[in-house]
Amino acid sequence: MKLKIAPLTREGFAPFGDVIETDGADNFLINEGSTVRFHDLAKIETDAGGWVLVNIFRASPLSYPLAVRLVERHPKGSQAFVPLNNRPYLVLVAPKGDTVAPDDLRAFLSTGSQGVNYHAGTWHHPVLALEAVSDFLVIDRGGEGENCDEYYFDEPDIRLEL
Repeated sequence: MKLKIAPLTREGFAPFGDVIETDGADNFLINEGSTVRFHDLAKIETDAGGWVLVNIFRASPLSYPLAVRLVERHPKGSQAFVPLNNRPYLVLVAPKGDTVAPDDLRAFLSTGSQGVNYHAGTWHHPVLALEAVSDFLVIDRGGEGENCDEYYFDEPDIRLEL
């Protein structure tokens, strides 16, 4: 099965989470007019027993075509990725649910100026840097309890090609 890659847009990604970008975002001036605030770009979710973490992930590019073997989800909170190096990267997601099938997978190409916020429970592949080692600001949930479920596909040939 070969996956198609679509451009990352707010509308196309809405079932899975939020696109974090300034283009088309609500904004207004602050700091006596010296700063534009792009407001409320993502809904950060966490359960009652958690708190918000701010991390940096440094991701190395993988080889393509990529054999997609697993996806993961975070049932207790959302997870946001904001690229820090302005490099394109791939986003591979599937809807919330107890299980996930290869036909559920959707692939998006971020321009490198767009981040994503996965809704709690949304299946996704670990970060997919493309051109070079890339840093991402990651905002997710900390706290007690297991918050990462992994799902391994039985189908041996799910391919993500550039």
